[in-house]
Amino acid sequence: MSKLKTITMEWTGNSLVLVDQRYLPLEETYVECKNYKEVAVAIKDMIVRGAPAIGASAAFGYVLGVKEFINTENFDEKMKEVKETLANTRPTAVNLFWALDRMEKRLNEIKNEENLIELIEKEALDIAYEDIEANKAMGRFGGELLNDGDTVLTHCNAGALATVDYGTALGVIRGARELGKDIKVYADETRPYLQGARLTVWELYKDGFDVTLISDNMAGWVMKQGKINAVVVGADRIAANGDVANKIGTYSVALLAKEHGIPFYVAAPLSTIDLNTPTGNEIPIEERSHKEVRYCHKSKMVPEEIKVYNPAFDVTPNELVTAIITEKGVVRPPYSENLKKLFEK
Repeated sequence: MSKLKTITMEWTGNSLVLVDQRYLPLEETYVECKNYKEVAVAIKDMIVRGAPAIGASAAFGYVLGVKEFINTENFDEKMKEVKETLANTRPTAVNLFWALDRMEKRLNEIKNEENLIELIEKEALDIAYEDIEANKAMGRFGGELLNDGDTVLTHCNAGALATVDYGTALGVIRGARELGKDIKVYADETRPYLQGARLTVWELYKDGFDVTLISDNMAGWVMKQGKINAVVVGADRIAANGDVANKIGTYSVALLAKEHGIPFYVAAPLSTIDLNTPTGNEIPIEERSHKEVRYCHKSKMVPEEIKVYNPAFDVTPNELVTAIITEKGVVRPPYSENLKKLFEK
């Protein structure tokens, strides 16, 4: 029985154990998911978050579904239900649907095999381990774009906690350090869920980086002061034309970077690139609970009767993106042509 254990998740062979990211960094607690429905709840409630981590978690959730229904007469029907339940958790992160489609395809290929469970478990583990390798490759490619002594601004959390391990945007920062470069980081707190404050700063501090936390509305001012040399963010979906859906506030950071002549880089694996979505206009944007805005942690900030708008993501137009860093290399405009080439290699 194969196993996996990283900072984000542990696959025991019979359950998926996730670090509960809602309580980091003040509490390090874990949630054990013993069936696919528990994995779905973990994704929807943001116990696990970040597009690559969501995809890998859904793959393991699919395995748990196979184990639960393997001996039932209506196995095919039940597995459709498993896939639909997991797919309906969060609509924006395309890695979720990519992973589930890959798991379903593999299941159809091995349906009559005696070691079906072993093979479907291997597929989920492959997804997880491939994510780690992809992140490290992105780190090597992206690390070359940063100069020794640079200070990088990042938004949200695109680190080890948003992936199976290592990270996308933070993987680039780690990759630069592994190339011997001294890199400092400014991290936006990323309201309203504070992934930057709670997760990114915690990760980088534990890794020994010089990291400074700022509120989201300080980004323009620190750029104007000359404190930022590059912006590196992750992505939840990249359209065929290079438009990028990422955590709410990314679009504002990209506009500020353009105004101040600062390169704006996006780090994401190929599984985040959706050639079936022509532009950012077609990307579904999740709106989350209004409670996330009305409350800061457990403290109510405004009365219940106040109207709230809480989209979880925004879309950065491709013309604001300097380059997209993938595990197959760095892609520059024109994105409509060059992203497609990645899948031809």
